[in-house]
Amino acid sequence: MKTILVCIISAVFAAAAVRAADAPAAPPAPSPSLAKGSRCFEMRTYYAAPGKLEELHLRFRAHTNALFIKHGMKIVGYWVPLDKDGNYEEKLVYILAYPNRGAREKSWEAFFADPDWIAAKNASGVNGKLVDKVESAFMTATDYSPIR
Repeated sequence: MKTILVCIISAVFAAAAVRAADAPAAPPAPSPSLAKGSRCFEMRTYYAAPGKLEELHLRFRAHTNALFIKHGMKIVGYWVPLDKDGNYEEKLVYILAYPNRGAREKSWEAFFADPDWIAAKNASGVNGKLVDKVESAFMTATDYSPIR
């Protein structure tokens, strides 16, 4: 009887240990070096479809910039990355700023529903899509950043 009880107790502890190991770790505490009240920054990378980077630039220049501003997005800047050999990549990288993450969600919702955006996107895509892939990363400024 004692052996059976020891086996049952061991099994219970083993199962609890497995559940604890499978449980997601608590997120780390925020760094004390984060700027209090930082805006929400979003870095977006657009991988242009082959041969479509200039058309993508045109769409941003002629339509997207004005729509970002219309929908409360602050444009920080746009860049085209260079590879290790100094060649321009078929990518467009840009950073937008918002008062907070909730404002970001509202701005993009309004942007995507805007008839001017829908028309610009449809018109610029008549000869094929301009973008193959989009990556997005959210950032918070540090307390020593000149941009917050």
